Amino acid sequence: MPQVSSVIVPYAAYLRVYEPLAAFPEPERGHWERYARRTDRPGYQDELRRSLADLLPVPPVAVPVQESGDAFVTEVDGVLCVCPWRTRLRGWQALEDLGGDLPAPVLDAVLPPLVRRQAAQDYERWLARNPDARPWIRTATWQIPLHWFVLVADAERVYEKGTAEQAPVLRYRTPMVQARRRVARGLRALKDAMDEGPLIDGLVDVGRWLEEFHPRSLVELDYGGLVHVLPAGDLEGDRSAADVADGIDALRRGDGAAAGAAYARLAERWRSVRDRRSAN
Repeated sequence: MPQVSSVIVPYAAYLRVYEPLAAFPEPERGHWERYARRTDRPGYQDELRRSLADLLPVPPVAVPVQESGDAFVTEVDGVLCVCPWRTRLRGWQALEDLGGDLPAPVLDAVLPPLVRRQAAQDYERWLARNPDARPWIRTATWQIPLHWFVLVADAERVYEKGTAEQAPVLRYRTPMVQARRRVARGLRALKDAMDEGPLIDGLVDVGRWLEEFHPRSLVELDYGGLVHVLPAGDLEGDRSAADVADGIDALRRGDGAAAGAAYARLAERWRSVRDRRSAN
């Protein structure tokens, strides 16, 4: 796997959907079929580096001029599944969210108002031609939204220790039908226990997103660059999906104390990450 740079770009986690090749129309299906045979496919760090490199010119390139032809590829029970990067679409969507993440002076310094206005106009024109477009990848920086963990189970957890040459890996993969079922069950439990809240809103949103994909797709929650933030011992012992499941199950039983204990474990585990985010 080639490296655009030897510099590690950390701090982002990912929720990805891999769709079976049959879900893509021609000629895109043929492109991904040929692409999957390549031995030099880039990885998630390469994707991040390319995005960050666009911010270096003056003026910066807020959104790539051309859509990426790259993707993540995996095989599930002999079926080739593809997760297109779609960096241009995700760039536009991330730009819309920046206003709530950065103070205005910082935002103006990183991406001047003229650059943002031009990108917004380009997105509006593109969206008029592509009203059904959606990304295959969602990204979160310095955190993993708790509602992402509802989609997966502790039994699907894969942890690989890092080496001198390779960073550790922590991810979950689950069939789309399981992810959708867990969203539905989680929403029922949460709505029975509370009127509203960010966890409910997040689950509703991600549930709608999942409905856009082929039912035989694969859903992946990848800690990505967050493995560089969490200490090795904490990473190996991280059971956040189990804690979220325990908390929702406790709410279903009406056990507020057990639900609070599960939330406390999650809060403690992610406190160090939040502290580093604030320091940066």
